[in-house]
Amino acid sequence: MDKVVTSADEAVRDVVDGMTLATGGFGICGIPAVLLRALARRGSRDLTVVSNNCGLPGIGNSLLLENRQIRRLIASYVGENKELERQYLTGEVEIELTPQGTLAERLRAGGAGIPAFYTRTGVGTQVALGGLPVRYAADGSVALASAPKPTESFAWDGTERAFVREEALRPDVSLVRAWKGDRHGNLVFRKAARNFNPLCAMAARRTVAEVEHLVDVGEIDPDQVHLPGIHVDRVLPLTGEQAADKGIERRTVRPCPTSGPTGHGEGAR
Repeated sequence: MDKVVTSADEAVRDVVDGMTLATGGFGICGIPAVLLRALARRGSRDLTVVSNNCGLPGIGNSLLLENRQIRRLIASYVGENKELERQYLTGEVEIELTPQGTLAERLRAGGAGIPAFYTRTGVGTQVALGGLPVRYAADGSVALASAPKPTESFAWDGTERAFVREEALRPDVSLVRAWKGDRHGNLVFRKAARNFNPLCAMAARRTVAEVEHLVDVGEIDPDQVHLPGIHVDRVLPLTGEQAADKGIERRTVRPCPTSGPTGHGEGAR
């Protein structure tokens, strides 16, 4: 039952060429940064990566991209990363663009044993009709386009409406990051980091979690557990320095007031 491993390299040893890998996080919030660096060192190639996005240059999933380890990216957002844009438009990487809520539900369905589901999202668009560029050729033409998806009509709120069928995702391995965890793999996520992490962990056949605070079994109130340990196969405790290393995707600050009767800002000096 003790699932703790002592090194990130040991934790990702089962990720081999050709696997489907899901990684938690949103932007660079709650990403398994330490495990991804270890996977970049390992060099496993031809990976299909399922994630909300591909990270920022030098951070997160982008490490795998820059190392030419990703064959296909299944994501809901592809902005912010110029290297992803370059590789996509030159045919070096495939992108399966998926609406964000649909991506979340495809992962949740995979974890719940539901092979497919119907949704209104994407009806009447290329998401359902097909034709989205998945891979470009070197000359800029579309080498591979998305196929049409099955649609069906259902009575919904008293009206017959069209729905598109989406298939569940069942990654081979998921890498996630938690704020707290115990040796059995019970995990707690903190605030916005509770984004795609639980969904990725539930959907995968094997899950590895990096944990900022490792506690003894029994220290986490069962009612506070966000993800039961049954979904987790390995736990990597982080050092204090690793736990504190959290990037900010886009830093935004307010101008400091220069004066004022309240004594704040420069006027208080």
